[in-house]
Amino acid sequence: MLDAAASFVVTTVGIPLESHLGAAIHFFIADILKIFLLIIAIVFTVSVLRTFLPPERIRRFLSGRRMTGHLFAGLFGIVTPFCTCSAIPLFLGFLEAGVPLSVTFTFLVASPMINEVALVMLLGLFGWRVTLLYIGSGLLIAILAGLFLGSLKAETLLLPLSREGVDRKFAQQWNTWEDRLTYARNYTLMIFRRVWLYIVIGVGIGAGIHGYVPQDFLASVAGEGNPFAVIVAVLIGIPLYSNAAGIMPLVSVLTEKGVAIGTVLAFMMAVTGLSLPEFLILRRVMKLKLLFLFFGTVGAGIIITGYLFNAIL
Repeated sequence: MLDAAASFVVTTVGIPLESHLGAAIHFFIADILKIFLLIIAIVFTVSVLRTFLPPERIRRFLSGRRMTGHLFAGLFGIVTPFCTCSAIPLFLGFLEAGVPLSVTFTFLVASPMINEVALVMLLGLFGWRVTLLYIGSGLLIAILAGLFLGSLKAETLLLPLSREGVDRKFAQQWNTWEDRLTYARNYTLMIFRRVWLYIVIGVGIGAGIHGYVPQDFLASVAGEGNPFAVIVAVLIGIPLYSNAAGIMPLVSVLTEKGVAIGTVLAFMMAVTGLSLPEFLILRRVMKLKLLFLFFGTVGAGIIITGYLFNAIL
């Protein structure tokens, strides 16, 4: 439906959908609508749930189960069909609910990187061996990234969207559904007002790259014979923005053009697990040091995985 709405707008103003400008505008409209709707729905839902689950109870449950908490967050990320920008509202909800930062990072990495729709497409293109390697490596990167960042005690590097009144609110008793819904509505509006501009800027940059960067570009600079192909693929993938299912057609094209499978999968992980729009949105809640630590940790894991895949396959 969102794609149809975006197509209608583009064609109504007289821009061909197959043109670079048409593709960029279509991408921008469809993704802005999707992310805005997800932010409103997810933050509102999580806010209502928070009134039933006091932060201290959630903290006790996950903090005492370190590895289980990370594994659960990673597996939960696999079954949630979100791209990076769409996963961020749930990431914020976890933080606000008192879930340890390291566990929320594991979810934030796993959710966009390992998508069940993309896994089905990956199975059809490359078979079960590559698919299982992709799932295992993606889950491992997510868990290790979460554990590493958690060991740094990085909570001090967060920039909370709102501290005022949170502890006081949860010290009170929620008596009626009207109280819960009013709180959820106000909190959702507060979050939306503070992040919408960053989403527009980030998706706008991603849309421009999506519409104007040719598919052959990666194949020309990260093809066979280049020992730095995986690193180049990851660096090119980071500014792009797409979900795992959306990037699969390009993955197929690159493989047909002779790009090594490890290089292609590293590129796919970089596009889905790291992105410039994600960086801009997370900048609203993290200090730059934590952002660079997050991107550097996940990026290093992806590069190592790419070279490992090239050696094995």
